[in-house]
Amino acid sequence: MGIEIHYLGWSVVLGVAQLLLAGMLVTRQRGVEWNTGPRDADPGPLPPRAGRADRAFRNFMETFPFFAAAVLAVVATGQADAWTSLGVQLYFWARVVYVPLYLYGVRYLRSLAWGVSMAGLLLVLLPLLR
Repeated sequence: MGIEIHYLGWSVVLGVAQLLLAGMLVTRQRGVEWNTGPRDADPGPLPPRAGRADRAFRNFMETFPFFAAAVLAVVATGQADAWTSLGVQLYFWARVVYVPLYLYGVRYLRSLAWGVSMAGLLLVLLPLLR
């Protein structure tokens, strides 16, 4: 198994962890009754930490499908190389760093982490565009 697939798997784990974290923080705020109910009424805004966890997860979900597609395409076409290896590592570790930066409201560094993750995604994508 190549490093690209390995990091794709760990990125799935990261996404599930973010989903669980966001769900736990939202449920802590709104309660189990809300979580298990039909959620028909607008519950209003979330407190800062729960809202940030939810937004960080949604941000992950905006980039992950592109990352996964690029990784699978690079591996399927046999175009994995040192640059795609670097790309998957940049994407994953920048996304790991992004979560606590977002949760604690750290400006600029959070955006930098997002930018690094996008650079990693582009490194994976480039062999498919040549």
